[in-house]
Amino acid sequence: MSLIHPTAVVDSAAELDSSVSVGPYSVIGPHVRIAAGTSIGPHCVVEGHTTIGRDNRIFQFNSIGAISQDKKYAGEPCELTIGDRNTIREFCTFNIGTSQDAGVTRVGNDNWIMAYVHIAHDCQLGNQITMANNATLGGHVKVGDWVTIGGLTGILQRMNIGAHSMIGFASHVGQDVPPYMVVDGHPLAVRGVNLVGLRRRDFSAQRITAIREMHRLIYRQGKTLADARAGIVKLAETMPEAAADVALMDGFLGQATNGIAR
Repeated sequence: MSLIHPTAVVDSAAELDSSVSVGPYSVIGPHVRIAAGTSIGPHCVVEGHTTIGRDNRIFQFNSIGAISQDKKYAGEPCELTIGDRNTIREFCTFNIGTSQDAGVTRVGNDNWIMAYVHIAHDCQLGNQITMANNATLGGHVKVGDWVTIGGLTGILQRMNIGAHSMIGFASHVGQDVPPYMVVDGHPLAVRGVNLVGLRRRDFSAQRITAIREMHRLIYRQGKTLADARAGIVKLAETMPEAAADVALMDGFLGQATNGIAR
């Protein structure tokens, strides 16, 4: 029995695995590829040069792969790629990339995307991200693994959100958010370390101690960012178990181009 509802419109050039299901009144464009086990709910539009991986669950009323909301976009063949095992709830909009960047909007694996989320052109999302209702990413935003973004939060174009960070409800993000931090508000402020998230992910006591020390160096000792980074690098010598966490933070701070949330 076909898994494509008879009222769905699937272009003959689209490449869908035989196990993909498509709900009533959905529209699938000619340049779309969808891998095994993915389900597309009713009343969805999947268009553009869009590639969707395995075992995703895309609920009803989503717009996936539409052109960017960028006045400079002139029809270039840009792309959207979505990985595996993502849950995408109702009324989300994911746009393709633009030629002003890599030309690809990317969403990784195992992400939990709630209703009314907007992911704009050229955004780069990692894995295990949670985005609550009405969270919005401007163009070119980069989001690391295991980030939680609260509902009604707006993230401006070109911001960088570090791995394992958490952004609280209804926040205005106009600066880069370092890894492991909890931030919220308007103006945005750092509230501390994302201890709940780290413990849920079985970070060891030494790793958490090192991360808390990195927070103190950046935010509690009145240091310049350069001096804080120097102190952070030294932590790897005394806490070798946290060497990867130290490298992640130092690398993020070294590449922060929008200032960091304070």
